Amino acid sequence: MTATTDVMYRLLVQGVTDYAIFMLDPHGIVVNWNAGAERAKQYTGDEIIGRHFSCLYGPEDLAAGLPAAGLRQARETGRFETEGWRVRRDGTLFWADVVIEAVHDEGGGLIGFAKITRDRTDRRAQQLQVLAAREMAERHRDEHAATSVFLDNVIATMPSSVVVQDAATGLIRLANRQAELLLCRCAGELVGRPAATALPAALAGLLRSVIAAAGQPAAATVTVEELVATAWGARMLRMRALAIGGQDEQPLYGLLIAEDISDEYAASLRIHHLAHHDGLTGLPNRELFRQRLGEALAAGAAAGTGTAVLCLDLDAFKCINDTLGHPVGDKLLRILAQRLLTGMRPGDTLARLGGDEFAVVAPLLGVEAEAEALADRLIEATRQPVELDGQRIEIGLSLGIALSPADADGADELLRCGDLALYEAKRAGRGRHARFHGALAASARYRRLIETDLREAIARRELSLHYQPIVRAADGETVCYEALLRWHHPVRGPIPPLDFIPVAEETGMIHEIGTFVLHEACRQASRWRSGRSVAVNLSPAQFRSPALAAQVASALATSGLPAGRLELEITESVLLDPSSNNLALLGQLKQLGARIALDDFGTGYSSLSYLRTFRFDKIKIDRSFVREICDSREALAVVRAITGLSRSLGIVTTAEGVETPEQADRLLREGCGQLQGYLFGKPRPAPALPEAETAAPARLRGA
Repeated sequence: MTATTDVMYRLLVQGVTDYAIFMLDPHGIVVNWNAGAERAKQYTGDEIIGRHFSCLYGPEDLAAGLPAAGLRQARETGRFETEGWRVRRDGTLFWADVVIEAVHDEGGGLIGFAKITRDRTDRRAQQLQVLAAREMAERHRDEHAATSVFLDNVIATMPSSVVVQDAATGLIRLANRQAELLLCRCAGELVGRPAATALPAALAGLLRSVIAAAGQPAAATVTVEELVATAWGARMLRMRALAIGGQDEQPLYGLLIAEDISDEYAASLRIHHLAHHDGLTGLPNRELFRQRLGEALAAGAAAGTGTAVLCLDLDAFKCINDTLGHPVGDKLLRILAQRLLTGMRPGDTLARLGGDEFAVVAPLLGVEAEAEALADRLIEATRQPVELDGQRIEIGLSLGIALSPADADGADELLRCGDLALYEAKRAGRGRHARFHGALAASARYRRLIETDLREAIARRELSLHYQPIVRAADGETVCYEALLRWHHPVRGPIPPLDFIPVAEETGMIHEIGTFVLHEACRQASRWRSGRSVAVNLSPAQFRSPALAAQVASALATSGLPAGRLELEITESVLLDPSSNNLALLGQLKQLGARIALDDFGTGYSSLSYLRTFRFDKIKIDRSFVREICDSREALAVVRAITGLSRSLGIVTTAEGVETPEQADRLLREGCGQLQGYLFGKPRPAPALPEAETAAPARLRGA
């Protein structure tokens, strides 16, 4: 439950005083109650809060297992209702209507119960008095006059509205003061008038139905709850009607008792709304989303049409929360929720499942293109920047699309397919949508297998480092080695880094692996007789750790490697968040004496502003430009621009992926200072390097 929802519950519980409201945890322990509960039970909060709510029941109810049965039904069906005698602290009894409502959080989990108890002792007594008076009248006809006076007095003082209609004439024979006030605001306006015209249609129709059914075997008291237009506006009334008399030449009458339950109904609706809607955006929550999805799948199966599930995730929302704060993030979510609603079709359901995760149920699709068109509208709805608290915020949206029955028939499986498609959209570059296909499921299974095996590989020390030479372009002399992570699986053999590095980043294992790489690379480089440098790649996830500078300092101190022989390579994605924290961390690494290289320059999000905000020691030209440098004028132009810019700023340039002498010659002529690629050597383990001492291969060490 979010903080906003918690506050709304507290205000609701404390603000309603006509009802005893108890907030229970999932085990039935009282965690809060209102003033109405304190007044009804005659206990203080300190005496009850923290105890099981069964302490409020009498011995007979406890023996019958009523408290446990009530919680069980509320947990299974969402609601439990009953009425009966309850006991106060002083031992006195009171008649109560009891409702227990299950309350769930945004994830659909049960977080407790709301127990609403209303003292109906007066109403029960009055009802019993009416019934007793009726029985007395039937048994003692000779005492009819006295009984009539008694009934008149009772009915006149009842808090419920009472109306009696003469079946023969259709006229109102009796209306107590409460009925006159509710329906006319003044006394003397109902008696003697036709019920069909004097009463609201709901009341008149109810009386007409019970009179018409009088004498039939199935005739009984009819109870209805309905919104009725009264003299005070629309009010929710609980109405009970029955036919009386009509036998042995007795006149037939219709009796109606109406009770205004508007406040009780509003409180119940509010609790129900909070249990099924997100407290921040007001959108349906996960529980209501699954209900709507089930309804859509059933309707689609009956109509022979499709149903789409769209899984939505805001791009870089965590970064916004971290840099601008959660209050700004909450405002942004509310704004984006309203924007997303503008792209929906009538009948579609947009829900917030939690955090920045949303989902859409789009029922009764005729063709798949409708789902893709909906996805395009939703992406476009979030494309415009949002101005909040003086900040201009740009955010994107990634979507995964799954269709029923093409991809899955059940709700759970369809959601799983949508999640897999969402992951594919984010992997492909974000800000787009992806359609589920069978290969995604196979890929997900492989990723789960990789995750499990990678955890075991860390424990078994299966990860090791290989080193690829970086040479001086002018004479081919090796000046540095780049440390590259390798995993040799005992059963499947070598696992490509592109298969396991993304999994390590997503699961957080990259922090343990990154610490190993730093320490092992520094330790092995400290043994090189040549004194050459070692380059270590830093993952964007690893770079966001505030402990990174301390880890680098520890690796240098433990190994004894001079800081000037350590190069730290970061990618441009690290700089997507140009916050002071990033720049400060880069500054800390620089102060340690390490050299900082900007990897894969020229791809993705390149910007000259990076070079303005921080003084890099090296720029690495991406292999995609090197591969085409001899054949593509565009690739050559990019390389020429990068080398020219680097010379003017006094920054060393390294070209990656050099495989042919022609590429090396062209890069040398363009002024590239260093080269790296298979032309000069493939990655090799530390013992195979020319200057390395004989040593066992490096393995991932335990903590």
